[in-house]
Amino acid sequence: MDESICIQCRGAKLLCGKTRCPVMVRYYKNLEVKPQIEKKVLFGSTPPSLFIGRSGYPKVYVGPMLPPVEGDTSYMDTPELWHNIGIDELVEFRMKLVRGKYRLDVKNVESKIACYLQEIAMAARPVDMEVEFEKKPRGVIALYDEVQPHGPSAPIKRIWVGNAKVDRRIEKVAYDEMKAREAILWLYEHGTFVSSIQKAFSAGLFGLQPKMVPTRWSITAVDDTIGKKLVEEIKSYPWLNEYRIYYTRSLDNLWVIFMYPSSWQYELIEAWYPNTTWNPLGKKIVLFGDHEYYDGRSEYATIGGCYYAARLAVAEKLKAERRQAGVVVLREIHPGYIMPVGVWNVRENVRKALRGEAKKFDDVKEALLFISSLLHIPVRKWIETSSLLKNVLYQRKLEDFLK
Repeated sequence: MDESICIQCRGAKLLCGKTRCPVMVRYYKNLEVKPQIEKKVLFGSTPPSLFIGRSGYPKVYVGPMLPPVEGDTSYMDTPELWHNIGIDELVEFRMKLVRGKYRLDVKNVESKIACYLQEIAMAARPVDMEVEFEKKPRGVIALYDEVQPHGPSAPIKRIWVGNAKVDRRIEKVAYDEMKAREAILWLYEHGTFVSSIQKAFSAGLFGLQPKMVPTRWSITAVDDTIGKKLVEEIKSYPWLNEYRIYYTRSLDNLWVIFMYPSSWQYELIEAWYPNTTWNPLGKKIVLFGDHEYYDGRSEYATIGGCYYAARLAVAEKLKAERRQAGVVVLREIHPGYIMPVGVWNVRENVRKALRGEAKKFDDVKEALLFISSLLHIPVRKWIETSSLLKNVLYQRKLEDFLK
């Protein structure tokens, strides 16, 4: 975005076209928590939470994140618990998470700071911590596409970590020296939250030659690993015998999931309205997406980590029903979505939609008419962008011809 717009506007005129100024939202939340977090020594209970940076890889900034709050802070870093949360509420508690930073080679998993982070990543509940910083934490809330936002940061001078109650599942894979893929899948199959697996992977607890993994990379790697395994299982199941539509709304996003009789294939398409995070200066709605057929993808999805997060959610649903299907996920991002909040938003809201009751149809045209009634953007625009929807309609025409 042109910085001069913000200078001219100063949050009063909304010249960017957004319904609310994201700069001012962050500013006021920062003012509220500033007296609590601008301290050289901070004591609190980490949810548990940690952050491994990627800039300068393999020598990156690593460290814990903790709030100036004691007790049960688990909700602050457990996206699986963020049902029906609003932007303001999310920013309010995430702003309190201060990130400590210490430069370290990712392979140095036996260093003192790395061991502290591994203790945190293995914890089953919040852990009391005290961190002394080189200087007071400064800055505003940090925003990323893949990772949930967090508060200001500061270099670490000293750390004290209290006794942690260990999650025995994570402890097992850490000490059994499993390969990273095996560890991820074992934890998932034994009921560990995806977000907890991502933290443990990032802390360097997995693999025969363990190393810390940047948080952004670990999130996508875990989603991708679990999703691929589920998809392989799905391919042995019978086809879905109907057309289904699930939908939900959250954070001014509309999600529509379309399932249809087919061998496995999957597509995610996003429509970014003008004045949203990734279409700040556009005058038109921008649609783009990625897809895979039965044999999967060989290249990283250009749409990013959200592709793998949504695929994991739909694969979970199909595995639970022991069915195989084609799936198209449609996401409309409206102007109220004023800042990125991380790919958990994709995974958890697709899961939420799929927990709801499906609208079922015997005919693809009826299904698309219902989809059209949900979406603000004409369904023909989605079909023009989609590879899979075109295929579904073409197959229908071919079947009609052969009757």
